[in-house]
Amino acid sequence: MAPEPSKWTRIIAADPSHSARYIQRFKTMEAEGHDLGGEARTVDAMVPRGSRILDAGCGPGRVGGRLHAMGHTVVGVDVDSALIAAAEQDYPGPTWITGDLAELDLPSHGISEPFDVIVAAGNVMGFLAPSTRVDVLRRFADHLAPEGRAIIGFGGGRGYEFSDFFADLDEAGLALDLPLETWDLRPFTAASTFLVAICRRA
Repeated sequence: MAPEPSKWTRIIAADPSHSARYIQRFKTMEAEGHDLGGEARTVDAMVPRGSRILDAGCGPGRVGGRLHAMGHTVVGVDVDSALIAAAEQDYPGPTWITGDLAELDLPSHGISEPFDVIVAAGNVMGFLAPSTRVDVLRRFADHLAPEGRAIIGFGGGRGYEFSDFFADLDEAGLALDLPLETWDLRPFTAASTFLVAICRRA
């Protein structure tokens, strides 16, 4: 049985032009001088040069593309083929794959080596269908190297409470090593409205 469609899948089914606007939004932000590299800098600081990194929910490639330019081997996966096409055009070098994170199975694509880091930025977790959240986290755990880490960032107020996320980590076989409030490493508190969770295989 196919997994429940994600919120993103339902959005683009209702409005096929949504993806193009999303792609243009980040092009405009970059042209205006906004710093769009914070997530990539944080990930890069946590691994040696030449690490294997999975950009889960990669969108048009802004995080994975930067990590590739920093010298890492990057695979990006996103459910939206339009975003994958944009990533292929703007950030050649990584391996970009259209696929549902709830069915993530990279060995079936010929990618059998596990990852040193899995990064899920840009509120990916908030766009998942609720019934698939644990499945997605479990597949992250399955694709991590034994000493690998999953770095998952998303905002509150999107229907996925942080307390539920922490419980889902346990169910999925992931352990929370460090919760942060921002990608620039500010401490997570009870008042935080954003979470960057650094996790490992339990």
